[in-house]
Formats: sequence, C-alpha cells, structure tokens
Amino acid sequence: MAYLQPADYPNYGLPAGTSADWITAATALINSFCRRPDLNVIQYTERLRVVTGSQTVRLSYLPLAPLGAATSPLVSLEGRYTKPRRGEILSDPVFEIVWAFSLPGQWTTIDPTLVDFDPNTGELTLPWNILGLPFNEVAATYTAGLTTIGDNVKSACAQIVRNAQSTPALNASRSRMDTMWMEYFSSSLLDETVQAWLRPYVANRLG
Repeated sequence: MAYLQPADYPNYGLPAGTSADWITAATALINSFCRRPDLNVIQYTERLRVVTGSQTVRLSYLPLAPLGAATSPLVSLEGRYTKPRRGEILSDPVFEIVWAFSLPGQWTTIDPTLVDFDPNTGELTLPWNILGLPFNEVAATYTAGLTTIGDNVKSACAQIVRNAQSTPALNASRSRMDTMWMEYFSSSLLDETVQAWLRPYVANRLG
C-alpha cells in the first residue's frame, strides 16, 4: 500500500494533481532501501543462531508489533540445541553427559509467554530447554511493522517524489514511472535526509 494518500499530498508539499505512479514508485524504493516487503505490520519467519554463552537473539525487522486482534507479536517459537560448532565446545562434563543421552538437533516448541522481548530492539531472551542445555538455534515467527505510517515515512515518500521530479532524466513526460528506472537513480533520490528518516526501519542483519 502506498505510504501517501491523495489527501496527504498538500500536507507534505506535493501538488494535489500528483500522479499515483510517482507515489507507488517512491513506496517501492522505500521498501527496497529498508530491505523489507512493507513497513506496515506483516508476519516474518527467521532462523537465528544463538551466540555461545548467550540466551538472546535479535530479530531483523522492527518494531515488533501485534497484528490485528493479537496481543503479542510473537506468533510461534522453536529452539534446538545441536552439537557445538568448532571453537564452541564447553569444558563442563555435565554438558557432555547430557549430550550423550539426548537427541541433538530436535526442535522444541518454546512458549512465547516465557520469552522476554523488547519491541524496539527486537531482542528476545530465551529460556533454557527442558534438559538444561542452552538453545543454539531458534526459529521465530513474529509480526513487525508500523501500525500507523508516521510523518517520517510520509515525509520521506514525498521527498523522494520531489527529488525524482527535479532530476532531469526522470522528469520526462510519461504515463507511468517504472520502478526499476527509479531504482537506477536511488543514490540521488534517497538523499541524506530521506535516509535519516528511514534508518530506524532498515532490516538488521541482512547485509
């Protein structure tokens, strides 16, 4: 869904007659920059490695937010412990005994109510599994995004349109703006101000 509606145009410095194609292209460029399909609240699924000695992981898409009538953004969680990776073998003999009589690699459902999370940083604090081993991999299904598109995103969308319209190569008369054409000029369309507005919504850990 476009991040600016016709009723918003005057409030963000765009002419009332601005073509919807410009807004659609700017919205697509914002999503590409933020490395996510949409800034509205949608569902994501990730598999994350847990650092040795830690019981926390950080989700990629922020902010965490429940979808619809849900009360928590955590839809489902699974964790597993596997044989330690190179350099991660623990010296405690208790762990060796537990591994000898367990089934490493099996996924275990984690009760989301037992997981502490920060909606703004996406950090999850995991419980230990039933055998007393720390999880070293977790699969999380969760919802994240903006329940209301704020002024910073709307301002960024309008600024991208203004930047595009002021770029001679993009300002030719045409009935439709092609998204790939906009992408080619992304370095000039997403100026430092636009990037600052969008930076809180750029996906973490994805490059």
